[in-house]
Amino acid sequence: MFQKDVYKNVLMIGGGRSGVGAVHLLHQLDAGTGEVHVILLEQNAQQTEDKVRESLMPEDKAFPEVIIGDFPEEKAKDLTMVVLSPAVPTDSPLAAQLRDAGLPILSEIELAWQFEKGRVLAITGTNGKTTTTTLVGEIMKAVNGAVHVVGNIGNAYAREAMETAEDSVSVAEISSFQLECVHDFKPVVSAILNITPDHLNRHYTMENYAAIKEKIAMNQNSSDTIVLNYCDEWLRPFGTELMQKENAPQVVWFSSGEKPENGLWLSGSDIVRVRDGAQERLMDVHDMHLVGVCNAENVMAAIAMTEAAGVPMETILQVVRDFPPVEHRIEFVREVDGVRYYNDSKATNPDAAIQGIRAMDRPTVLIGGGYDKKNTYDEWIEAFDGKVKELVLIGQTAQDIAECARKHGVENISFADTFHECLDHCREAAEPGDAVLLSPACASWGMFPDYEERGRQFKEYVKTL
Repeated sequence: MFQKDVYKNVLMIGGGRSGVGAVHLLHQLDAGTGEVHVILLEQNAQQTEDKVRESLMPEDKAFPEVIIGDFPEEKAKDLTMVVLSPAVPTDSPLAAQLRDAGLPILSEIELAWQFEKGRVLAITGTNGKTTTTTLVGEIMKAVNGAVHVVGNIGNAYAREAMETAEDSVSVAEISSFQLECVHDFKPVVSAILNITPDHLNRHYTMENYAAIKEKIAMNQNSSDTIVLNYCDEWLRPFGTELMQKENAPQVVWFSSGEKPENGLWLSGSDIVRVRDGAQERLMDVHDMHLVGVCNAENVMAAIAMTEAAGVPMETILQVVRDFPPVEHRIEFVREVDGVRYYNDSKATNPDAAIQGIRAMDRPTVLIGGGYDKKNTYDEWIEAFDGKVKELVLIGQTAQDIAECARKHGVENISFADTFHECLDHCREAAEPGDAVLLSPACASWGMFPDYEERGRQFKEYVKTL
């Protein structure tokens, strides 16, 4: 834990959930002493101080100093710590300036970790994080009274860190943005589900992106466990190298392809536990509510994590069988006039959207497009495999996706200027026996504040049909 003096004069750059959580934690740390001073910097000049304070928890509204726009240079000399919202790049001019001044730069996840009293199970990866985190949380709740499900899933870790106890468990979904500024963060069980191209507008190269994801394990030792995807081209070399290191965490694999020597393996429709080559069948994936190979992988990761955390296998499998699909991830909404509607708004990159279309078993009217994260779309288009009867495109990336789709022989393409126009078109285009799938392969920014709002609007529209 950092020395107490480090918390004297803290700059929180960025509001949102992380900023709200960090202010709450620091207010609790101050406990009315006046020893902790927090500056909440909102760099969006269109915001107002009243709006920023209104977003804080009721007990915290008067606590921080709020600055809108540029940070006054003269205030930097008094700072003792900087906390970055995940939305703020670590190479932004202000962050770089403060780092060069020798100030400790923390993510909100790292700030929360400094006050964690219990065990932490942490999940990262390009896709599948939310489903896996939610499932791990439900499994841990079956055996542990106090479980905090936090992080990128929508509940700031800093908001709950002070409520943790020696016998509590925090299950944390961690994004690459949140891992950039971790220092001491050390889960007892971690998982990296996969590493595929995403956020390259911020991380620039796949090598850098992978290295940031791998930081989830940088403080783990032989008393800890890391769960990795055996089929991932980045993670198998990482795990293999890790196993050769002294005092490294135990590596447990999961695989939907080649059988690992130790771990979980999808053999046909069976999830099998493999130990030193010996196999034990655990369950049939048809006995659970989740669909698709991607969800089978998520389940295997969750089984491996919670078994490593000491949960009996019988309890794990019962929770898995009862677990419903996570909102916005290949979520069945409703069937109307023989057309099935699926909300996969969480598919904010091409690899996630590949899993969405693979899960469809009928002709599909597919909604794609959104914010441009400089991804490529070839593999997603190739995964259509004749299922997509019409591709309806929206947002900033619509023309780029259309150009890529035509290159791969997809010609039935439509465009919509608004989301409502897009949904009206999909309703007209779909026939009995079809599916309408919102699986955009892009982030929502520009048209929506987040993927959740995009998914909610889709579901609200379907429920009015």
